[in-house]
Amino acid sequence: MKLHVIDTGLFKLDGGAMFGVVPKAIWQKSNPPNEVNMCTWAMRCLLIEDGDQLILIDNGIGDKQDAKFFAHYYLHGNDSLIKSINIAGFSENDITDMFLTHLHFDHCGGGVMNKSGKLSLTFPKAQYWSNADHWRWATQPNEREKASFLKENIYPMQESGQLKFIDVNEKSPFSQFNIFYASGHTDKMMIPMIRYKNKTICYMADLLPSAGHIPLPYVMGYDTRPLLTLTEKELFMNEAADNQYILFFEHDSVNECCTVKRTDKGVRLDRVFKLSEV
Repeated sequence: MKLHVIDTGLFKLDGGAMFGVVPKAIWQKSNPPNEVNMCTWAMRCLLIEDGDQLILIDNGIGDKQDAKFFAHYYLHGNDSLIKSINIAGFSENDITDMFLTHLHFDHCGGGVMNKSGKLSLTFPKAQYWSNADHWRWATQPNEREKASFLKENIYPMQESGQLKFIDVNEKSPFSQFNIFYASGHTDKMMIPMIRYKNKTICYMADLLPSAGHIPLPYVMGYDTRPLLTLTEKELFMNEAADNQYILFFEHDSVNECCTVKRTDKGVRLDRVFKLSEV
């Protein structure tokens, strides 16, 4: 099995929203903002190559929204979804499984493209994976999250006939990884825990957006159930420290991976490194 980092570009989000109740004087040390309080974030995906399977985890923001939409997020950088897949030696037609941690636009937008005014799947031969609970949550959104669940990103998956649901009460359908379910950020977000070189690599999605979010109170303002995030995060981070899990960051613009350790102040950063160093 091989793992390929798929960088899909950078964008900006408000630092206060990303760190919730944590004061700017503290969070700006790890994530310096610009003059309008915006910090730079990655949209880093992961491709699992295993025999005949090519499993892509998340796919970034895509490029089909209008200029007004993108003006809010300041997309930049030289990387893109398809370019990175090509660099890894593959094309859109090679992807067999499109695994979506959740359906917020910056995680699933690249899975659907607008071609000559018609929406179609970016990966025509792939099965697209979500779960029924999260799908219901995304297609009947609450007002707090409504702007993050875009119909043009979601419904084409169902209309194509390629959408598959994972049963949250059953074993993962993928032999390559188990799944940790977290519902503090959004309902039934899926965190893949990949078995690789006798280690466990966890694709952290929005349970842990960056190395700067490791202390327990550092919870995003975007989370729908922040107290539940605290509980889920404490459980996961203690387990990560005890088992030396490798945490792979989707949104950290500087650090790809880290390990954590227990300290007198709780779980804290151990070391950071690139996935290629594993």
